[in-house]
Amino acid sequence: MDETPLPEVTEQFAQTLAPASDAVIEEMDAKADREGFPTVGPAVGGWLRLVARMVDADRVFEFGSGFGYSAYWMAPAVPEDGQIVLTEIDADELAEAREFLERGGFADRAAFEHGDAIETVGGYDGPFDVVLIDNEKHRYAEAFEAVRAKVPVGGAVVADNMIEAGPLEFEEVRALLHGEDIDANEASRGIAAYLERVSEDPAFETGLLPLGEGVAVSVRVE
Repeated sequence: MDETPLPEVTEQFAQTLAPASDAVIEEMDAKADREGFPTVGPAVGGWLRLVARMVDADRVFEFGSGFGYSAYWMAPAVPEDGQIVLTEIDADELAEAREFLERGGFADRAAFEHGDAIETVGGYDGPFDVVLIDNEKHRYAEAFEAVRAKVPVGGAVVADNMIEAGPLEFEEVRALLHGEDIDANEASRGIAAYLERVSEDPAFETGLLPLGEGVAVSVRVE
């Protein structure tokens, strides 16, 4: 899609209220702009940090970490004896993530896992207080299934790109959620399947955060 349906003023206001960035975040933002690398951006990044603080997160797991942007935003909310697990299939990006978190002083609470995130989470015991799903869109529901049992009551599963992301078509997602039989692309079907899965799970309550490219927040209530 060419234009995001999210109101620009909402994004601008959220950035105004977000925690202050530092030199490392500014460098990461510049890298993303220069290379056209998709990150959640400072508005969502600041909000992710707030979520981690709200649930008093000791452990965080990320499905897809890129060069560590989201992890860096959340890291200050994780205690020194806590853990944030970064996963990335691209070894070079994971190495950059390690470097950025080391420079910020957060590498001591981070685990850097190279490989498939859904396979990686199987090797970890819970609980994870915050989970960020930001891997391949057609695998979002699979990621949720892989981590669901490891999220405690009060924990949050956050999924990015609910409204916009590469080939994702918002109108296709909306049509699929309304039960229409359409010829949708893989990304749209993946996001629709994820939203349908979490919204039907009685153990979670889900809402949409209208920032960035759309963020679904599912809180475990039972």
